[in-house]
Amino acid sequence: MLLSHGFGATSGMWDSNVAALSADRPVVVWDQRGHGSSDAPNSSDQYGEDVSVADMSAILDEVDIDRAVLCGMSLGGYLSLSFHAAHPERVAGLILVDTGPGYRNDEARNKWNNWVQSFADEMEKGDGPPGATAEYEQAVHEHPEALPLVARTALAQRDARVINSLNDITVPTLVIVGAQDADYVAAADYMQRHIAQSRKIVIEDAGHAANMDQPNVFNTAVRELLEQL
Repeated sequence: MLLSHGFGATSGMWDSNVAALSADRPVVVWDQRGHGSSDAPNSSDQYGEDVSVADMSAILDEVDIDRAVLCGMSLGGYLSLSFHAAHPERVAGLILVDTGPGYRNDEARNKWNNWVQSFADEMEKGDGPPGATAEYEQAVHEHPEALPLVARTALAQRDARVINSLNDITVPTLVIVGAQDADYVAAADYMQRHIAQSRKIVIEDAGHAANMDQPNVFNTAVRELLEQL
């Protein structure tokens, strides 16, 4: 498995999950560029969706894994979908946690991108995100000054390619959303409807980081999917 964290988080957000998920398979966690202990290039062309997908591929190559179950939370979930769109032969299954597939509508995408720019501007002023959730609060970054640049490049959406790829996904897929994560409940429903071999789980008493808020429930649900592969 390759576990990919959300924006502003680190691989540490999976600490309560790795032991349960690695009982019978290798589990790899990583800090995305500009996050945690990873490097933080100064150039915007060293970040973004395509760069992150290439990093994921390089990580799997480095550990000599041809095919993996991809589990991603928020931004990490979107990147997992993007990775599948680019390298479907390398994906054995998907676990999409409190995430969304992007936007088909240009107006909605532009609205999101405008919010991303405002969010990055606030971060440059030294303000953290309002109502930061568990995955963000646990994070320690060696280069926190890089996060606004990461936001402008990795969070920004450029087209509908990923959302349009949902109907092409044929691997077993688990869609997980926290019941209190109001911003992503509709996205979870949408992905469950459009991915053929998918099922959705709503975790009670959980917010945007459902794997951290209710780790035992999360681990059990993921283990059930893994046992089917």
